[in-house]
Amino acid sequence: MEELIPVINNVQDVFNKVGVPREIQFPRFVVVGAQSVGKSSVLEGIVRKEFLPRGQGIVTRTPLELRLIHTPKDAPQRLAKNIQDDWVEFEHKDKIFTDFNEVQQEIKDRTVALAGSNKNITDEPIKLTIYSERVVNLTLVDLPGLTKNKVGDQPDDIKSRIEQLVLSYITEKNTLILAVSQATNDLANSEAIEIAMRPSVDPTCERTLVVLTQLDLMNPGTDARAILQGKVIPMKLGIIGVKNRTQKDIDEGKSLAKCIEEEKFWFQTHYSELAEVNGVPYLTKRLNELLMKHVNDCLPKLNLDISEKIAQTKQKLAKLEKPVLDDKKISLCTEILEQFSNDFRKAINGKAKKDKL
Repeated sequence: MEELIPVINNVQDVFNKVGVPREIQFPRFVVVGAQSVGKSSVLEGIVRKEFLPRGQGIVTRTPLELRLIHTPKDAPQRLAKNIQDDWVEFEHKDKIFTDFNEVQQEIKDRTVALAGSNKNITDEPIKLTIYSERVVNLTLVDLPGLTKNKVGDQPDDIKSRIEQLVLSYITEKNTLILAVSQATNDLANSEAIEIAMRPSVDPTCERTLVVLTQLDLMNPGTDARAILQGKVIPMKLGIIGVKNRTQKDIDEGKSLAKCIEEEKFWFQTHYSELAEVNGVPYLTKRLNELLMKHVNDCLPKLNLDISEKIAQTKQKLAKLEKPVLDDKKISLCTEILEQFSNDFRKAINGKAKKDKL
């Protein structure tokens, strides 16, 4: 079952290469949330590496498609490449990255290439695969953060553009939604949950998992027990709390491993009865379990969709003329060009039939 996720990724690659990337809906998690809710910290906690660009305002300006491949020390692909540590491969670049500072810079550079140097967004994705013995098999798509107001030279319709981009991903029924929200804000006002629960998306919360960030920043005397137990907003896949790595932690160079240790101690101290079902390690495990189950559930329909696409392609191929021998190609090309020229001249004079062009 664990190997299903990489197999699905490989099948998706084939469809991308033949030009039908969105006609077949492949199972995956899509990460949604408002700006500055801690999405980057959550993702880096899952990957156990710092690799995402950081900054003020909108930083993620393209869909970022992350494939995590569990790669033990004795994995064939690791031995073949003779790489001891974690590594990253981008779809757009024929290079192996072992320095995650370079990965961060490559994401920045590619973002500018696709979306420009201002604060605009694009629906063109950046695709990367992370190989590590510390990750579980997962497919995640991080999307630009939802916003209420434009910043700087952003277009006036930036709010609706981001919203439409998010909707284009999460309305797909094979997509699981990871809705990231802050514990310091009223959950009823969560932009991620609001968009996930729209009638056209997931109104019954069948495929939405909520991550509650910044639990340690809640006002003194308040806690999130009722929320984490699903008593405020019941989510069928659950609500998982995490303690984000702070800017102070980052500035001091505190490792992700150390931050996860401190998170575990914090939950044991403040939410002892819920400590086992919260935190980044549990979130990672839960994501992997849910995605594997979802892939298994989607397989019959996915198999049918792919079979139909193959049948359609075979029908199209059957209608094509037989291959032309090499010695006839030049004369055939000349004939086609002459016919096109005649049809083009007739079109100018209004004499061509519509089905000719």
